[in-house]
Amino acid sequence: MPKEDATTKDRSTVRTLLRLWPYVRPVRARIGTAACVAVVASCLGLVIPIVLKWIVDGPVAGREPGGVWFGALVVLALGIAEAVLFGLRRWLVARPLAGVEAAMRADLYRHLQRLPIAFHDRWASGQLLSRATTDLSLIRMFLAFPMTFLFVNGVTVLVGCGVLLVQDWTLGLILLVPVVPLIVVCSLFETRYSLVARRAQDQVGDLTTVVEESVLGIRIIKGFGRHRSQAEAFGALAERLRGTELGKARLLAGIWAVITIVPELAIGAALVLGTVQVADGALSAGTLVAFLSTALALRWPVESIGFLLAMSQEAATSVERFFEVMDEAEEDPGGHRGTPAESSGGLRFEGVTFRYPDAPDDAPPVLDGVDLVVRPGETMALVGATGSGKTTLTALVPRLHEVTGGRILLDGVDVADMPRERLRELVSVAFEEPTLFSASVGENVLMGAGPAGAGEPELRRALEVAQAGFVRRLPQGDATQVGEQGLSLSGGQRQRLALARAVVGRPRFLVLDDPLSALDVHTEALVEAALRDVLRDTTALVVAHRPSTVMLADRVALLSAGRITAVGTHQELLRDSAEYAWLMSGAGTTGGAR
Repeated sequence: MPKEDATTKDRSTVRTLLRLWPYVRPVRARIGTAACVAVVASCLGLVIPIVLKWIVDGPVAGREPGGVWFGALVVLALGIAEAVLFGLRRWLVARPLAGVEAAMRADLYRHLQRLPIAFHDRWASGQLLSRATTDLSLIRMFLAFPMTFLFVNGVTVLVGCGVLLVQDWTLGLILLVPVVPLIVVCSLFETRYSLVARRAQDQVGDLTTVVEESVLGIRIIKGFGRHRSQAEAFGALAERLRGTELGKARLLAGIWAVITIVPELAIGAALVLGTVQVADGALSAGTLVAFLSTALALRWPVESIGFLLAMSQEAATSVERFFEVMDEAEEDPGGHRGTPAESSGGLRFEGVTFRYPDAPDDAPPVLDGVDLVVRPGETMALVGATGSGKTTLTALVPRLHEVTGGRILLDGVDVADMPRERLRELVSVAFEEPTLFSASVGENVLMGAGPAGAGEPELRRALEVAQAGFVRRLPQGDATQVGEQGLSLSGGQRQRLALARAVVGRPRFLVLDDPLSALDVHTEALVEAALRDVLRDTTALVVAHRPSTVMLADRVALLSAGRITAVGTHQELLRDSAEYAWLMSGAGTTGGAR
């Protein structure tokens, strides 16, 4: 998984933030209007010192109370107008920027569904969650505030400097002296803060991963009394994040102090010189009041530079993290590389080789030249010791992983030439470790029905095949919500629902990875009896570890060290293969391979 590296140090903040343009383009008019409104509102604040100058040099000097009251009303009206305009700016950007965040979140989720399994094997789920939540919120905050106000405050400072120079160019130059050192300090701050911000956001992802794993694994933690060690691990990560956040705070405090102190010194110097000029009669009191009021009005635009830059850096880091995922290549949809192969029907493996992308270069392949034919309508049991590659081989059929070499054919068509949507309509799978979603029992089962969908009769049939009669005893029957990961159900119940999901769509090809491992002997026998009727109408590859499951198959293939070493009936392999006989005797280690 990508972490902070040299590219983070060398990246351009502006170039990174510009990647948001496709999302911002549809609402650019609204954001531009909001920025113009904010500029007008900010510049209204610079009119107030001019009114004050008129009040001091006019009505106050001439002792005209009426003029003072009029001037006060003008100042009040300007203040109200400024507040209304800033409120209008907020209203203009609220809805469109919420839409931008929603669009980015939807794109990220959609993209995650289309990324290959190898990507999800590499990335921690907490890192992906933090990108979909925290990072996108930071991006929305940047678009709503820093992006606008870096522009607004820049325009305000330029207009304000012009006003200062017009009022008195000597005093104005004094206030412009700190500009160069402030630019240098801000540049150094930006470089250092970007590194710390990236580190903090990656650590948030790590922390999110630990929280998620602890919640999902709470039964293990409680069962083994590991709450203290988990709390210590969480505390160590939280402490590391705390240190990083304190580093960010120190940097922000430093830039804030510099940006505050340097202009204040310049204003103090201008005040002393201006007072001397008023005493000498070279400058009117009203001009000095207006000058100082203008300078004080520019304090906020100048002092805000520090935290605006900080928020911009955090947003740039969030954009970088967002596009780290979005730049990953999606699964090849297939259906465009060649023509159907000339081969018989059924399921055929021809010279299939597979190596995991993250495997060391000198590691042997998991599968090395697998040749196997499952005839149309035949059920083939796949048997092998732990680590022999059974689960990997079954995952290649629906293209959860791509073969490294060779090819897999369904009814004579290379799966690589088949659109994924079509492939996964034809092939249905059930895994040894079933996954259920936070939905009803019925919705979980009907997920396997494909685009055509299925109704109540198909649902009842699938539940009967899986011997899932327990569903009728649930509080709301098949409308009962199973909760996150289906943890409210037993392991055997979850496995039966996963099997029902695999058969509900009446698939042409069925791939079952030891789907009955969590069932008791009696339930297993009932499921097998019902499953025989389903297997008669489909071509199936079934990973088996027990003789009872093997007996469902017409033939058996023995997978050893990544190769098919024997194929035949159960009795033939018992007679001719010592390894198979050893596995079936119960002396072999059961369980799936990677």
